[in-house]
Amino acid sequence: MKKFRFAAVAAAAAMTMAFASCGANETPVQDTAAPAEGAQAVSGADESLNKVKESGKLILGLDATFEPMGYTNESDEIVGFDIDVAEEVCARMGVELVKQPIDWNTKEQDLAVGRIDCIWNGMSVNPSRAEEMNLSDPYMKNAMIFVVPADSAAASMSDLSGKNIAVQNGSTAQEILEASELYTSETPITVTAMATNVEALQQLELGLVDAVFLDSVVANYQITSAGKDYKVLPDGLSEEEYAIGFRKEDQALRDEVQRILCEMKADGKLGEISKNWFGSDITTVSAQ
Repeated sequence: MKKFRFAAVAAAAAMTMAFASCGANETPVQDTAAPAEGAQAVSGADESLNKVKESGKLILGLDATFEPMGYTNESDEIVGFDIDVAEEVCARMGVELVKQPIDWNTKEQDLAVGRIDCIWNGMSVNPSRAEEMNLSDPYMKNAMIFVVPADSAAASMSDLSGKNIAVQNGSTAQEILEASELYTSETPITVTAMATNVEALQQLELGLVDAVFLDSVVANYQITSAGKDYKVLPDGLSEEEYAIGFRKEDQALRDEVQRILCEMKADGKLGEISKNWFGSDITTVSAQ
């Protein structure tokens, strides 16, 4: 696997902080004493982990264009940092990883109806997702930034007033941008929502938009590894964290994946995968 080292790695690593311990969100241990009269037994009510193990597969939903977290390469294989981590998690669970491309704009519905078991693809944490899903502990930091052509006259975010800015439809980038002063000012920006970040960047290359607002992880990958002639403006709108999304009721599955991630952090496997993609361990998973 190719090793990529991003310009932003050092900054991202410096921002890393300790998160809640691996057991912080786990289902409380049930009292083994006899239940009070009229109480119903709750042991075994959550079969999410057993269902995955019995089926022998974990179905992972992703936007298969999100480089370098999970994307389709030139050989038509879905690869990426998240994919490598998920493959290792599944190996330790004794199940097969099934990679299921989905429409990012309808990911919550795909999860809710059972088409997929989790959303694992550089998904940023926000209040609505925390409300709708059972999220893992954050595993990586991310920043939302503006990318412009290398020859653009824009030197900072303020220079984008009145400009046309592309974002991925249904992303937190779109939510953040449409809630910003750039969108509500007297000279508002125009927001062009595209199905994927790849399409948004293509619009930039064609000169159809003035900037793209997206994840720094994606931007740095495109600039450093794909040789795109872009520049990143020094100021952005938000810092974020990535997490894995499960159905609200699937606590047992969520906790087992979290436990294995912590185990991988402790034994060095998670750091090894991160180094393969980013040049250093920039994950923020707790080893405890």
